[in-house]
Amino acid sequence: MQLEKFIADVPDFPKKGILFKDITPLMQNGEALKYTMEKLSEYAKEKGATLVVGPEARGFLFGTPVAALMGVGFVPVRKPDKLPREAIEYEYDLEYGSSKLCIHKDAIEKGEKVVIIDDLLATGGTVEASIKLVEQLGGIVVGCAFLIELGFLKGRDRLKNYDIYSLIQY
Repeated sequence: MQLEKFIADVPDFPKKGILFKDITPLMQNGEALKYTMEKLSEYAKEKGATLVVGPEARGFLFGTPVAALMGVGFVPVRKPDKLPREAIEYEYDLEYGSSKLCIHKDAIEKGEKVVIIDDLLATGGTVEASIKLVEQLGGIVVGCAFLIELGFLKGRDRLKNYDIYSLIQY
């Protein structure tokens, strides 16, 4: 299936000079959405994942159905002050400033095999922060999967020690 035809280009969003890749047409098409989730879950199964982790917010949209298809659990990685129980956090640099991501302290058992799933791999900062959180808890990141990879932003280089899978590459 050519998933690219379900991705809409939106020029100058969220600011001038950016060509935004809108995934909502794909999500609105049942056949394309089902295909996407099946492909991502096949990858996670091949990697031997026993748990799926997804960063806020679109990682939830892709990671949760993949976990359900596999019959494994899903763990959200969230922004600060969004998790109700004790959590650990990881601070990472953005183009301008920094940000933090958090995960429940008891979310991952030592040695658990984790696949991180998100909609888009750009610079890799969010996924790298998610990896650090998983590893802090003793999890083993066996792979990272994405609907879209923006190769020109070189996120794959930042994650060079991890297996990367993407369905669409720009």
